[in-house]
Amino acid sequence: MYVTVVPNRSSPPAVLLRESFREGGKVRTRTLANLTHWPDAKVEALKRVLRGETLVAPADRFAIERALPHGHIAAVLGTVRAVGLDRLLPRRPERLARLALALIVARVVEPAAKLSTARQLIEATAAHSLGAVLDLGAVDEDELYRALDLLGQAQAGIERALAKRHLKNGCLVLYDLTSSYLEGRCCELAQRGYSRDGRPEKPQIVFGLLCAADGCPVAVEVFEGNTADPKTLSAQIDKLKTRFGLNRVVLVGDRGMITQARIEDGLKPAGLDWITALRAPAIQALAGDNGPLQLSLFDEKDMAEITSPDFEGERLIVCRNPALAAERRRKREDLLAATEKDLARIQAAVERRRTPLSGKDAIALKAGAVLGRRKVAKHFTLTITDTTFSFAKDQAKIDAEAALDGFYVLRTSVPAASLDATATVLAYKSLARVEHAFRCLKSEDLEVRPIHHRLADRVRAHVFLCMLAYYVQWHMRQKLAPLLFQDHDRPAAAAARTSAVAKADVSSAAKAKALSRTTADGLPVHSFRSLLADLATLTRNTVRFGDALPMTMLVRPTPLQQRVFDLLAIAVAP
Repeated sequence: MYVTVVPNRSSPPAVLLRESFREGGKVRTRTLANLTHWPDAKVEALKRVLRGETLVAPADRFAIERALPHGHIAAVLGTVRAVGLDRLLPRRPERLARLALALIVARVVEPAAKLSTARQLIEATAAHSLGAVLDLGAVDEDELYRALDLLGQAQAGIERALAKRHLKNGCLVLYDLTSSYLEGRCCELAQRGYSRDGRPEKPQIVFGLLCAADGCPVAVEVFEGNTADPKTLSAQIDKLKTRFGLNRVVLVGDRGMITQARIEDGLKPAGLDWITALRAPAIQALAGDNGPLQLSLFDEKDMAEITSPDFEGERLIVCRNPALAAERRRKREDLLAATEKDLARIQAAVERRRTPLSGKDAIALKAGAVLGRRKVAKHFTLTITDTTFSFAKDQAKIDAEAALDGFYVLRTSVPAASLDATATVLAYKSLARVEHAFRCLKSEDLEVRPIHHRLADRVRAHVFLCMLAYYVQWHMRQKLAPLLFQDHDRPAAAAARTSAVAKADVSSAAKAKALSRTTADGLPVHSFRSLLADLATLTRNTVRFGDALPMTMLVRPTPLQQRVFDLLAIAVAP
């Protein structure tokens, strides 16, 4: 039997099932059925049966041999290449160069220890497609450590290239410092110091981050854990002048960083300008009798420029934020009330009949612990003997401090013609962008801590790796802002701002996005980490059709995933 197609003049051809047989020594043919009305696929299947082929269900011929999360890898790796970071990395040895690139992408996608990262990259235990995309093959943690060392050795050159991209003469440079605790005691950088992590029992390191005015990270430097903030400034001045070749920049730092001593010994000799703030005692001196800071100036306005002979050649910009004043007043009242309650307990212990608390030193030790816990000792007067204890609030000091609630004073060497008062205030407030960088570095986004490395160079390389990962994440956040819980219409928010002193507000579009938790085009709003998790569901599949060689196929992206790649301006499957 066989299937034949017979032309039918002007009509569609006839599809016939026929049979050949012999009769009287002659070959004859007869038609068994008219298959013209059959679908083409059904006719083709009958032809294959008549040829003796074995037919199986499509599912039996098609198999997915491996499916790896891929969308987040494609997005991060595509961003690395789009911003040109891969071109700044070392190129030789070629294998270690690819591993260094893998370390940066893996730190953004799934931050982990080097051993865990090695397992993510090995084909047999891969957590995602990064190892396959970069064709890494077998990977062990020792190779990753060598790649990390390669990154550390290239740090100076990479930072110089980043500075050339993002900094120029006359620009603002943001600088701030944070700390991170270490596990173990063998690292020479590990020292006890003021812990910003709330882990005073752990040794720590201190690292400072230099950023462009928009918050884009440019350089990072690691110091011993007991290094004071101002002592790190001279290294940054040398970096800006010598390594980056910048003769004129405006360094923005907080009041604990840019002190009078650093200005005289570092910034002025280097010819750099600065923006910082005064400490509370200096503000109180300005507001003293016949001082230049007259509180009555701020009955109707929230910002004014003053001059003082103590700050010759500098501009002082006084700001008063009523919202900040109310918050400080509330906090002070809460601290005073809680301290009074604790001091009253000590007083009761001294006055009780049975086993009273006695001894001047013992009573003073208890009272000192209470006052030191909340740092309000200056607001109380204590009377202590061996058998008595009394206390009272110093209302005059409380009132004097309350009069300056909400006030802060900025000091700058930048002329008003170059940077007016409003721009100066906004420049100082832009330090919040460095604080945001520290939050990303320390949180689950990048997990710079805890640090387990023992060698000082490895610790420095680890922190630099995390900074490069934040550099990639920063660029992704800028482009993906419409899909994230962050303001994607900052120009509108800036235009609606009535005062540089008041707290910044978000745009109406961002408020609507946060309230509805959906974007204007109906897509769900995400955090950066949850958006990466959604992208991970776009898998890279190894499939096989019958006996053919396996091939790679990507899952079709969802509308949200396609929107991510559109915003990043990279292809899903380059």
